[in-house]
Amino acid sequence: MKELLFGTAGIPISTAERNTLNGISRVKELGLGAMELEFVHSVNISEELAPQVMEAARKNDVILTCHGQYYMNLNSREAKKQKATVQRILKAARIANMCGAWSLCFHAAFYMGMEKEAVYNTVKEALKEVSKTLRDEGNKIWIRPETTGKGTQFGDLDELLRLSEEVDGVMPCVDFSHFHARTNGKYNTYEEFSQILRSIEKRLGKKALQEMHMHLAGIAYGEKGEKHHLNLKESDLRYRELAKVLKDFNVRGVLISESPNIEGDALLMKKAYEGI
Repeated sequence: MKELLFGTAGIPISTAERNTLNGISRVKELGLGAMELEFVHSVNISEELAPQVMEAARKNDVILTCHGQYYMNLNSREAKKQKATVQRILKAARIANMCGAWSLCFHAAFYMGMEKEAVYNTVKEALKEVSKTLRDEGNKIWIRPETTGKGTQFGDLDELLRLSEEVDGVMPCVDFSHFHARTNGKYNTYEEFSQILRSIEKRLGKKALQEMHMHLAGIAYGEKGEKHHLNLKESDLRYRELAKVLKDFNVRGVLISESPNIEGDALLMKKAYEGI
């Protein structure tokens, strides 16, 4: 991408008649550049509507990303549930691609008390299947397992960088709030944010920093990690330092606000970034 765009996790709250098409128009009116399609409970856009979503995004010059369903576990001990997760990812990727979305993120798995290496290998094989199926269909949407907010969830940075190195079409979705919560308050300074980006650049190359899919929100956390999202100004997350890091590393791509006040914090972060 040519620049860093700021956007909302779903339809902006201030949208008068809340639907996806109006949400895209509202994103443009707000002066933002991106919107994430929220398939977190179900894939809520039909094949019939998808081309209209693509056209609305094109008309308004809004980049679309997508968040897949919460109910996923590529490491389920039940083969039926594991296969269902693969199918959920594929369905979300297919509809998102029809909408013109650039990138699909999701929470990939839980450790389920198993050894991390075994879980990694299970997730890797499943994502190889997902990637091959989509590529065979001509679907080149980025597949992005997300950094997660609890230690019980698969998705630390090293795991996602390994997947990105070893599976075609996979890149990480970096959620800075989840980093902060997962480590019970760490990853909240200029240097710590920089460490994340340096690791990505070292492992995946500078191009990876030019195609970033990121999430940000204020966050409440405890010893076990993430509790719930907050507005940025109600949290301890040092978003201004993050904005400076993103500017200094010339990061490009999309930063999606997942705060309760999605457009308020997207605009707050955009202002912080542009004010540097």
